[in-house]
Amino acid sequence: MKDYSVTLPHYSYMFNFESEFIHQKTRTWMIDNWKNGFYYIGIYMVLIFGGQYLMQNRPRFELRGVLVIWNSLLATFSIIGACRTLPEFLHIITNHGLYHSVCVPSFIELDKVSGFWTFMFVLSKLPELGDTIFIVLRKQPLIFLHWYHHITVLLYSWFSYTEYTASARWFIVMNYCVHSIMYSYYALRAMQYKPPKQIAMVITTLQLLQMVIGCAVNVWAYQLLQSGAECHVTPINVKISITMYLSYFVLFARFFYKSYLSGVRGQKKAMTSDYSMLKSKVH
Repeated sequence: MKDYSVTLPHYSYMFNFESEFIHQKTRTWMIDNWKNGFYYIGIYMVLIFGGQYLMQNRPRFELRGVLVIWNSLLATFSIIGACRTLPEFLHIITNHGLYHSVCVPSFIELDKVSGFWTFMFVLSKLPELGDTIFIVLRKQPLIFLHWYHHITVLLYSWFSYTEYTASARWFIVMNYCVHSIMYSYYALRAMQYKPPKQIAMVITTLQLLQMVIGCAVNVWAYQLLQSGAECHVTPINVKISITMYLSYFVLFARFFYKSYLSGVRGQKKAMTSDYSMLKSKVH
């Protein structure tokens, strides 16, 4: 383990599964298995598009109760993940600065709590593919951004974990926080509560903000690499991440315009359905 001479955040309580976390084992497992993500993506694509074909002449499933449980579980997971990773992020920013937050992977190698929930975050990208199953069975619009986002986030997250990409500290905390709000919102919708529509707009705005911050972090990391500074982010990782974030920004901005700024009522109604496109998530 490298000595980065950092102080760690204080946690009032650590669970056994957190204190027993050994990051080297999880990295070895991911190095051996991350390419299996391509097989999972293949199965995913067959299921969703094959499912759409099979559902063409069949009535939609409501799945209201299952949807409540699904969104509630993901909301709970995201809230816990945010609560366990945000303290480390704030501690590093406050005590060790911006450079450390982008270039030093101490959140995995030194902090067992943050390290455990980082690994859980990466693994969660596989079961989150289940979001699309609800869309198919409920015969809701399955648009490009939804499945494109799911497959790229899964592959990128798993690949990045093999490299212990230091800038992932930013991406993980942002994603956990936004998902906490988003899945809570959808859990309430599934329970047939009607939160103000402005909340949906806020969620989309937060997603766009993630893209902007994500691009900024990557650009700065790339500049550090170009200047010869030591930064635990590979050039190929930066290029892939910037490409992803830029594509997400364009697609989310298009959604934002059609949902909230366009005067075409038919489009707005379709795009702000119970599915909405907020179900497309950011890594």
